[in-house]
Amino acid sequence: MPTSHEWFTFTRWGYTYGDIVSVTMFGQRFVILNSAQAALDLLERRGAKYAGRPYLVAAGEMIGWDQTVVLCQYNDMFRGMRRLLRQFMGGKAQIAQFYEVEQRETHRFLRRVLCDPDNLSENIRKTAGAIILKMSYGYDVVDGEDPMVDLVDRAVQGFIYSSSPGAFLVDIIPILRYVPSWFPGAGWKRKVEKWCRETKEMRDIPYDITKSKGSDELNDVPNFVAQNIAYVEKHNCERVARGAAGSLYSGGADTTVAAIYSFFLAMTLYPEVQKRAQAELDAVVGPDRLPTFEDMINLPYITALCSEVLRWMPIAPLGVPHRSLEDDGYDGYFLPKNTVFIANIWKITHDPNTYSDPMAFKPERFLSTKGKAPEPDPRAFVFGFGRRICPGLYLAEASIFITCAMSLATLDITTAIVNGKKIIPVAEACTGTISHPKPFKCTIRPRSSRAEALILSDDAL
Repeated sequence: MPTSHEWFTFTRWGYTYGDIVSVTMFGQRFVILNSAQAALDLLERRGAKYAGRPYLVAAGEMIGWDQTVVLCQYNDMFRGMRRLLRQFMGGKAQIAQFYEVEQRETHRFLRRVLCDPDNLSENIRKTAGAIILKMSYGYDVVDGEDPMVDLVDRAVQGFIYSSSPGAFLVDIIPILRYVPSWFPGAGWKRKVEKWCRETKEMRDIPYDITKSKGSDELNDVPNFVAQNIAYVEKHNCERVARGAAGSLYSGGADTTVAAIYSFFLAMTLYPEVQKRAQAELDAVVGPDRLPTFEDMINLPYITALCSEVLRWMPIAPLGVPHRSLEDDGYDGYFLPKNTVFIANIWKITHDPNTYSDPMAFKPERFLSTKGKAPEPDPRAFVFGFGRRICPGLYLAEASIFITCAMSLATLDITTAIVNGKKIIPVAEACTGTISHPKPFKCTIRPRSSRAEALILSDDAL
């Protein structure tokens, strides 16, 4: 089993052995699904049979991510968290109540980038955290270093590392969890204990702050905790609500950062795409205001660009593995209960039989033209499958759209020049459950003096 950039190895296996590849490690069977057909047939259309999660001793039981949606087993707690999240943000109508927050925080993002363009990644992270914290807890981030944004960043980094296949031997040999942290070679145990503390703090600190507010302050802005306080008290399900809020908070922040950072990388590498998108914005929105969600219906190329961001460098190249809850059969294979299934989303979204020139960033692939149908929408794959599909997919779509639209309307994103030489970034991703582009340099400037004035104006929307 590979321990880094596993999706590339799994893709090679797929070309050698076929769309369904089985490998056994220390008695645990893994099945790699390298085609959209196999992933949809099993994980989507037979979702009830494949709704489990693998038993990750480190990330799940020891650190505590099994108390959130991402690694919770398919049980009453999972169903309770999903129910609360579905009621809160399970459709575009529910997300619409947060459009104003999205637009306001994205406008603040433009100002941060204008003032500090060299810290792009940190500015993206600050904005994503601000939106999620406002929605989850009604919390307003502070300028500069914010303790809540820092807390979720540290907790999520622990999840990314500990949930990667092969990260810890304790996932294969569970008895190792009882090794004392002082024992020689048990440095991994001290890491796990630190991440456990941070994950618990992530679930509890912002929830308790919100819960302690008076009724007037609590309901001042729509947020997940405030909307569910009465329900939680009536049904005595605070543990479920804490897990759901932590899932929204942790699941949305880092994934959105990865997608938007990928967008800036793509605009740096594909200036012709940027120019075409800006031309559409100029024609539809004009120079006197920033784009809003109301403009989305009239911006087909921007919408296609957002789809290409999701396809070109998928946020979670392998998704989160599923575990089968009963024996099954498919395409002549016997698939035993408790098999771990990994959908190779990177392979699916880069399959040359599905996507023409798959390594290139081409938003037009999703637009209808005379004699040519659009290529498949990557949303069918990149947000997961079946009963484990990402509950925040509509929020992710909204965040990506408004950031892309506002940024392209006001900013020019170009290659950096150092000592007279262009620094062409490489489109490479970091390894991990959530995959970010590797750090890169680019130059970001206002498109014009009018665009700069819009960024600095309080009445640009």
